[in-house]
Amino acid sequence: MSYQLELRHLRYFLAVAEELHFRKAAERLFISQPGLSRQIKQMEADLEIQLFERHNRKVILTPAGVYLKDELTRNLKNLDTIFQHAKLLQEGKRGKLEFGYVGSAMQEIIPKLLVAFKKTHANVQFGLKEMDNQKQIENLLHQKIDVGFVRLDSVPRGLNIQPILKENFCLVLPKDHPINASNFKNLNQLKNEPFILFDPSYSPSYHEKVMQIFTDSGFTPIISHLTIHAASIYKLVENNFGLSIVPKSLQQGYDMNVQFIELTDIKQHTTLSVVWNTHNRNPLLNTLINTIVTMK
Repeated sequence: MSYQLELRHLRYFLAVAEELHFRKAAERLFISQPGLSRQIKQMEADLEIQLFERHNRKVILTPAGVYLKDELTRNLKNLDTIFQHAKLLQEGKRGKLEFGYVGSAMQEIIPKLLVAFKKTHANVQFGLKEMDNQKQIENLLHQKIDVGFVRLDSVPRGLNIQPILKENFCLVLPKDHPINASNFKNLNQLKNEPFILFDPSYSPSYHEKVMQIFTDSGFTPIISHLTIHAASIYKLVENNFGLSIVPKSLQQGYDMNVQFIELTDIKQHTTLSVVWNTHNRNPLLNTLINTIVTMK
């Protein structure tokens, strides 16, 4: 069996596999339809595999064609990333790192990390995208981001997780609320108040931990609103729509008419962790992880 294939053959195949139409694929590739047909037939001959079933009005992928399309799509994305890194090296930028993060990581951890990393890698480009925990895991598994900052206790096989910040929870109240740091005893004092919480879809495990705080306090909370943004929580608290519980780090970065009471006497804590894919070959990733560990 002789594989006399070039990168262009793979791109030709993917164009036909996606369009399922030789003329449309040829137009997309800016080549002639007969020329494209010859290239695909040559590819099938070299591989000794039938990739398409050809009919008068339509083209259908064979099972082998479906498999090859899925695998090539995944691996050519990795190849594009390699070429992108090479181009950045040529331009003196030395590479690019894509971050995913939950909002609280941007209050202190990520800014400190970027400052520290820039001291030794002044020309690195960063992509920063706020997303929920599950979205980060999906993006890490498909290597659409290089590193994630999550509030999870465990991650799927193939990913590494390293805790970087363990912190207390804080109760959030309007500044003029009759309960304050001087007279607060426990959450049971507020069992008849409505609460505004992060949406469970943003992080089911985090939501479960917060609900356990209420269970240990002897009541089920009245939940008036769910949201995915801390700013929305604070605006609702500020306007007396309810109270909330958030990680301590979310006290920073917001200037709103609310007060925070740190919950030091409960067993629950929340941990911010960095997560990355063990198969990610971005040459900057190990250096970034080492920088994060050094910062701890």
